[in-house]
Amino acid sequence: MELHDVWFVLIAVLWTGYFFLEGFDFGVGVLTKLLARNRPEKRVLINTIGPVWDGNEVWLLTAGGATFAAFPEWYATLFSGFYLPLLVILVCLIVRGVAFEYRVKRPEESWQRNWETAIFWTSLIPAFLWGVAFGNIVHGVKIDRDLEYVGSVWDLLNPYALLGGLVTLTLFTFHGTVFTALKTVGEIRERARALALRVGLATAVLALVFLVWTQAHSGNGKSLVALVVAVAALVAALVANQAGREGWSFALSGVTIIAAVAMLFLTLFPNVMPSTLNADWSLTVTNASSSPYTLKIMTWLAVIATPVVLLYQGWTYWVFRKRIGTQHLADAAH
Repeated sequence: MELHDVWFVLIAVLWTGYFFLEGFDFGVGVLTKLLARNRPEKRVLINTIGPVWDGNEVWLLTAGGATFAAFPEWYATLFSGFYLPLLVILVCLIVRGVAFEYRVKRPEESWQRNWETAIFWTSLIPAFLWGVAFGNIVHGVKIDRDLEYVGSVWDLLNPYALLGGLVTLTLFTFHGTVFTALKTVGEIRERARALALRVGLATAVLALVFLVWTQAHSGNGKSLVALVVAVAALVAALVANQAGREGWSFALSGVTIIAAVAMLFLTLFPNVMPSTLNADWSLTVTNASSSPYTLKIMTWLAVIATPVVLLYQGWTYWVFRKRIGTQHLADAAH
């Protein structure tokens, strides 16, 4: 296996890790409107991800940085062609981070309510737009002979990509719902389990249509295996949720995300951005990659740094592993 192939796999792993981890905290952000009935319950939801949401975003920064260094042509075409949706995602992530920190800085109800509303929308919008973006990457976009995107933003809003956005939105919400059931106690835990069933069923329908469409368009034997694993894991997550096995349900919803993202990258390889104008103009792991020397240096750096990051993040989740409920909140709203 060539180094550019290795880095394609590593970037796929980084995106998978990002969607697994950021997926549930996007979902929890959406649940602040769908599940919480009052301010204490909103505080419980936000507290479940309070210690980890910023660490989850490190995976996005690493995935973007790795793409820039390993596949500069891919990075350039992606970020120029998808400039507007990626800018919206970036603004949402900035506002979301500010909302988490500023929400508790003042005791007024209107102040906290406005920041909680910001958390909801800045969780929902990126959860949808990431699906739109990856739907376009997999399905192909208008790339010319100079390896530049020549379409418009409206070309990105095609039926396949919009369906991909609905899939990531519902899947992340389901992932966040089972995470909430895993991390809370009391009535909110029971309602999270009930909501997980409804959201999970909607996710299953949308995901099945999207993944079958993907397989029919550009699938292969390996992607078909990933499709089967994704669907089976989602069904098993629903069964585990109904049985009250929140840990298994969360793990299986994570497997669903892992298998679904793996399927997308398996259908994509060896392309990184297919051209719908001419297959010969597609960006591939070969024509979009950096020099072998650059990839070699990056590989050694990754070997050294990755275990440290994984150990630290794993330790963080271990420290904040206990369930919480409204009875664990401090009396003061701020």
